[in-house]
Amino acid sequence: MASCEEIRARMRMEERYETLSLIFEDRQELTEEIMTAIDKVKVETGMKPFIFEKISKDRPDLHGIHIEFHDDIHRTGGDFFTKLLQELQIDKCEN
Repeated sequence: MASCEEIRARMRMEERYETLSLIFEDRQELTEEIMTAIDKVKVETGMKPFIFEKISKDRPDLHGIHIEFHDDIHRTGGDFFTKLLQELQIDKCEN
């Protein structure tokens, strides 16, 4: 499983909007690990966040998977993020 040394987590929250960005080096095994964890948490929670991937063509250290909740009035997305971070063994987000 991953950790803070391999995957940097960044959280952003605004009114009715939450996003968790997982930034890591462009390695296929990390991408697969993150996507497997997301799928597992989706099944556990029944939630279906918007997920997209960004890959930097210039910098191999800037590969990102972003998980977003839009119009999240009750902030239930936070539960999804907590479970996902636990699944990936990430114990803190970057400032």
